[in-house]
Amino acid sequence: MGNKLVVVLIALFICCFSVQATETATSKEQLQHLLDENKGNVVYLDFWASWCVPCRKSFPWMNAMQAKYQQQGLTVITVNVDVEKQFALEFLQANPANFNIIYDPKGIIAKEFKLKGMPSSYIIGRDGKPKSAHVGFFNDKKASYEAEIQGFLAQQ
Repeated sequence: MGNKLVVVLIALFICCFSVQATETATSKEQLQHLLDENKGNVVYLDFWASWCVPCRKSFPWMNAMQAKYQQQGLTVITVNVDVEKQFALEFLQANPANFNIIYDPKGIIAKEFKLKGMPSSYIIGRDGKPKSAHVGFFNDKKASYEAEIQGFLAQQ
C-alpha cells in the first residue's frame, strides 16, 4: 500500500508540475491560437493586472463592447500579467469578465508588445494587423474608444 501511495503522489506531482509549466510556457501560443481563431474579426487586445486601478473601470466597458459588437465581429482578448495567478483570480471575482483571458505571469507577451503602462490595449484589424494602441483607460474617452472600434468593424 505504501508503494502505491508513493506512485500516486509522484504521478500527481508530475501532473501538476506539467500543467503549471505548460500554462506559463504557452501563453504566447494561446494568444496566437486565439488570434488565428479570430482572423477576419476585429480584436480588442487588452493587457491588465490586478493592481491596476484603471483596469477595474475597463472591465465593465470591455464586457459591454463584447456583448454589443460580437455579432459584428468584435472579439475581446485580455492578457493578465500578474506574477501570482491568485491575485488575478481575486480581481476577476470583483470584476467579472465575459471574454478570453490569457495568463502571462512571466511577461512573455507583454515584452513583445513593449508595454508602456497599464492597461495597454491594441485594436487588431480584420487583416490581423495592429491598427491602434492606447495606454491607460479613461472614462471620458469611452465614446472615442467605441467609435474607433465601430470604424474598424465597418471595414471589410
